[in-house]
Amino acid sequence: MDNYERVVIIFAHPDDESFGTAGSIINFRKKGVQVTYLCGTLGEMGRNMGTRIFANRESLPKIREKELEDTCNYLDIDFELLGYHDKTLEYEDRLEMAQHIKGILERLEPDLVITHYPDYAVHPDHNALGAAAIKAVEWIEPEERPVVWASAIENDFEKDLGKPHIVHDITPIFDEKMQSILTHKSQAEGMLKEIDGSLKLTEGVKEDMKARLEYEKFFIWDFNE
Repeated sequence: MDNYERVVIIFAHPDDESFGTAGSIINFRKKGVQVTYLCGTLGEMGRNMGTRIFANRESLPKIREKELEDTCNYLDIDFELLGYHDKTLEYEDRLEMAQHIKGILERLEPDLVITHYPDYAVHPDHNALGAAAIKAVEWIEPEERPVVWASAIENDFEKDLGKPHIVHDITPIFDEKMQSILTHKSQAEGMLKEIDGSLKLTEGVKEDMKARLEYEKFFIWDFNE
């Protein structure tokens, strides 16, 4: 972490940054590293409208954008919206997406990009955006090209990909990571209810989440393969 000055994270939805990289973001910011989140969509097709219904298709994207803004303020990072529609990224022209992202990266000039590992990121939006982001970086001249960390979350991904190159133990700051997740209230409430049937962050729920999320794992992308 000491070798980077500017990090750009490229994920598909509001809350992906919190589940996947909040611990790493917090540690980067403590070292003074600049971080920008490029968020692919507003997650407007999400099914969670609240345990007590508080949203509809028209209002949900506005709610999720505000939650994203609040979370990025909490994490002390910048964010930009890429403007794509939720659950359609796999149908977007991959090369056009890559060109769009490349232009932003050339403006921001990061030395590290973190994105989804294509085909090992569970959601079609994740896989498509990760592939476009990696293509965007590939198109940058090698001497200017940032390092890419790819996040794989598919079950048993290590059977195909091997051990991740980078494993961050974020146990010491897990409470801060949980706060980042919980700031996405519209999604977090559904997650808590799914775990134990309530909306409370009990010690049991906290331990369950820690078991799932205490390590943030990344592969360094090899552009020479």
